[in-house]
Amino acid sequence: MMKILLTILGIIALGLGVLGIFLPVLPTTPLLLLAAALFLRGNMKLYDWLLNHPKLGPYIRNFMEYKAIPLKVKVVSVSLVWITLLNCAIFVADHWAFRAFFIILAAAITIHILSYKTL
Repeated sequence: MMKILLTILGIIALGLGVLGIFLPVLPTTPLLLLAAALFLRGNMKLYDWLLNHPKLGPYIRNFMEYKAIPLKVKVVSVSLVWITLLNCAIFVADHWAFRAFFIILAAAITIHILSYKTL
């Protein structure tokens, strides 16, 4: 029963991680690492599939081995974060506090992404 629960949670984390590739506020790498950890304990076939996946596997392997993010991923991530959150601050937020929140959030995410080593 526990393996089934871990597998289901892993699938949810994987789905959110894949969404994080397209939605800059969702953190891709941590969610993929969580999915890998859950699959490791719940479903070894899915764990092997995830680590050997041509697009998702490198995210996990690079982070597990080097605690680093590729330069291209950093540039795209930071760019999308700022484009999205500045868009929200300018066109969506109608109060200065919300605008400040979006800008502070973008800065915090940028600092977090840039705090990792670059591959």
